[in-house]
Amino acid sequence: MSLTAEARHLPDRGSRRGARVLRSWELLLGVIAVLIFVANTQASPYFLDPWNLSDATFNFTEKAMIAFAMALLIVAGEIDLSVAGIIALASTAMGWALQYDPGAAGLVAIGLGVGLVCGLFNGLLVTRLGLPSIVVTIGTMSLFRGISYIVLGDQAFNGYPSDFAWLGRGYVFWVISFELVLFAALAGVYAIVLHTTNFGRQIYAIGNNPTAATFSGIRVARVKMILFVLTGVMSGVAAICLTARLGSTRPSIAFAWELEVVTMVVLGGVSILGGAGSILGVVLAALIIGMATFGLGLLNVPGIVMSIFTGALLIAVIALPRLYRLIRTGRAA
Repeated sequence: MSLTAEARHLPDRGSRRGARVLRSWELLLGVIAVLIFVANTQASPYFLDPWNLSDATFNFTEKAMIAFAMALLIVAGEIDLSVAGIIALASTAMGWALQYDPGAAGLVAIGLGVGLVCGLFNGLLVTRLGLPSIVVTIGTMSLFRGISYIVLGDQAFNGYPSDFAWLGRGYVFWVISFELVLFAALAGVYAIVLHTTNFGRQIYAIGNNPTAATFSGIRVARVKMILFVLTGVMSGVAAICLTARLGSTRPSIAFAWELEVVTMVVLGGVSILGGAGSILGVVLAALIIGMATFGLGLLNVPGIVMSIFTGALLIAVIALPRLYRLIRTGRAA
């Protein structure tokens, strides 16, 4: 993805103004999340039921797992639109392996392995051949899902073992699902990596100016390769949880999830141009989208309307900051 000369900041070195902007955006997301929660309680008497709230978490946990890795990749100035295709391919591989009875551990290993290989393939095309990541991953998006359609056609894989199904349907305590615990743990890990480690500072530096990062001694290609592999692995994790929850594999699984994942990341305050963003913002964005879609579902709103909502939200989040700058520039002139 091309970068512009717009001013950006490194959070650990940057300006106080940049920090205030970031905090205010996260504060705004928090306020929006509270408003959506209140609106849902008023719109449906079933929303506050503990088990319904638990079910609502499934609307965002699997997508948010990918969004954490995607956030790092976009901060570094790249993007991966093949994540939903990776989920389809990983799920198909796990379903195909059922005939050999690999067990839950074997299925998990297959899902993670397929995600890793797909991420590595994307990374090699981008970092070794110098191809634009948006073009590469649009191509592999069709490639990975196309393989699933070739293998499955209009059929489905079923019969996953119960211990594997627990990964998508199991509860750790009362209404606290395993997926929600995994989501929280991954959020903490990614926040530490991005905001407190040298690797995280390298990601911000690459997103701000990859040429300057190269001359400062950062191995830009290696960092980007790691991020593509990480995104692939997280897609594999999402494939494991989603397949275990659904109990079956179809080639249309996770269709159009890439749009929702990117929307979570951008709504969370991660600059689509790279160089800025936070994991806390992504967590809040995931909560907002999850509660909004669940609330609409309780009101029996058609799925196509939810898709329109997601697409409009993505356009608005990208366009509003630029409109604000144009208005401010016009007033100054």
